[in-house]
Amino acid sequence: MSQHLHAGQDAPAGTARAIANAGLFFRRWLSNPLQMGSVVPSSQALCRRVAQHARCAPDEIVVELGAGTGVISRALLDSGLAPRQLVLVEIVPEMADHLRAALPGVQVITGDARALPALLQGNAGKVGAVICGVPLVLLPFAEQQRFVSAFRAVGPECGFLHYSYCATSPISPRRLGLEARRLAWTPLNFPPASVWHYRHVG
Repeated sequence: MSQHLHAGQDAPAGTARAIANAGLFFRRWLSNPLQMGSVVPSSQALCRRVAQHARCAPDEIVVELGAGTGVISRALLDSGLAPRQLVLVEIVPEMADHLRAALPGVQVITGDARALPALLQGNAGKVGAVICGVPLVLLPFAEQQRFVSAFRAVGPECGFLHYSYCATSPISPRRLGLEARRLAWTPLNFPPASVWHYRHVG
């Protein structure tokens, strides 16, 4: 039976600063803006909203794509998720190294989320939740299709969570064969953000 991950207390100030490495985040944005949805890490308010809506059973894993500096990852752990249940996929090696150092016990995979089925081969545990931090709105439709197909291959029943700074859905659910539901809006984030859940149809 699935468990609801309730957001816990904020991490201590020192830990939060270590995770939210704004300098590293900004350097990544400068090197490739299309891989980033914002020039600053997500706020604690947004992180709590994402963690609140992630669900998995004790024998399942949560897969977070585009984990960046790990602020949402930390919120997931603070909400009660065991480190062994969290798998992070990060395409930038420098960011992946940072995540391994900052989040001991969490599995970090350096790779392209579009190849998610291959990246997760041999990983113990059924996927209970997929969280997409990749800014899909900035990608051509064909690339959006590749991401959505990868999500469906590893978590056909759970769909995926996606946070975005768009006022409306950042992708076209109908064209991608999805049902969409906005679960939360976070005006305290900069810029204001929404948490969406997309479920595969058919």
